Amino acid sequence: MPIARQAGIDEVQAGLDPAGKLTRIRSLQQNGLKVAMVGDGINDAAALAQADAGIAMGTGADLAQEAGDVVLLRAEPSAIAAALELARQTLRVMRQNLAWAVGYNLLGIPLAAGLLYPAFHILLTPWIAAAAMALSSVCVLANSLRLRGWQPS
Repeated sequence: MPIARQAGIDEVQAGLDPAGKLTRIRSLQQNGLKVAMVGDGINDAAALAQADAGIAMGTGADLAQEAGDVVLLRAEPSAIAAALELARQTLRVMRQNLAWAVGYNLLGIPLAAGLLYPAFHILLTPWIAAAAMALSSVCVLANSLRLRGWQPS
C-alpha cells in the first residue's frame, strides 16, 4: 500500500468484510488501543459505531453517517487530518477556558467571602462581583470565538 507507506502507517488490512472490520476493531480495543475508523458505506456502519472515534464521510450512506461520531462534509482524506487538528485546537481552548474559570473562582470567591477584610478592610461589593463574573464569562466566550477563524494548517 503506497499511500499507507507515505503516511507512515505500518499495518494495513484491506478487503475486510463488515464482520472482519468489527472483529479487528474489537481486537485492537482489547489490546488497550484507541481506535479511529473512517468509512462511508453501509458495510462500515457497525465498525464506525464500535470504534472509539467513528469518522463517516458525508458523501456516503446514511447509515454510516448515523453510526459515525463525526461526519465529514468533504470526501477527501485531508478532511480527516483537518478534523483531528480542529478537535485538538478545540480541546486546547476548552482547557484554557477551564483554567480561566478556575483561576477566577480561586481569586474571586475568597475576595467575595471577605478574606482580605480583617487585614486590609477590602470587601468585594455585590456590583463589583457581578461585573467581574460577567467579565469572566465574556473572556471565556471571546476565547472560544477564536475557533471561528480556525484554518487547517
